[in-house]
Amino acid sequence: MSDELVFYTNPMSRGRIVRWMLEEVGVPYRTVTLDYASTMKAPDYLAVNPMGKVPAITHRGVAVTEGAAICAYLADAFPEAGLAPATSDPQRGVYYRWLMFACGPIEAAVTNKSMGFEVPPERRMSAGYGCIEDVLNALEQAVTGKQYLAGDKFSAADVYVGSQIGWGMMFGTIEKRPAFEAYWAGISQRPAAKRASEIDDALIAAAKAAQPA
Repeated sequence: MSDELVFYTNPMSRGRIVRWMLEEVGVPYRTVTLDYASTMKAPDYLAVNPMGKVPAITHRGVAVTEGAAICAYLADAFPEAGLAPATSDPQRGVYYRWLMFACGPIEAAVTNKSMGFEVPPERRMSAGYGCIEDVLNALEQAVTGKQYLAGDKFSAADVYVGSQIGWGMMFGTIEKRPAFEAYWAGISQRPAAKRASEIDDALIAAAKAAQPA
């Protein structure tokens, strides 16, 4: 069983979240950059993720997909990085709560908004997230006056939730509320976040330079 950590991604994808997490963890990893039109749907990669989507990782003989799951896995696989509250810490519950809130209600609400779909008021009881207003109000409450989501330490929840907030404000699917801007401004300046962006931005630039004129 190989201990090699392999990261499958595309620099213009949610893989940027996992890149940030990997840089926070600080262990060596190998990047496999996939193309949407070809290698992401090739048999070799479908054996890793049958959905044919990124990000994904393989480590110690196991494939892990879904951004939130990868962040949680990396935090537990490399506890020396200190990116998750201890299992005995009550903040572990807070950590799980907002990590899963981001990959559930936030992801669904923001995706629907970006596609122009709004849950009719009479159907909100049937939708797990209800409506995007409820989601954003809950998220605002979570980050108001907070440097980090789970106690006084940065965690994988901040990587994942923060990325959702940062991207959402950038693309207009999440309102630029003062609490969101203040929270994002704090965590987006972390050295690992900057390194991750520089790596992926360089990959995008290289791909553009390689395109025929």
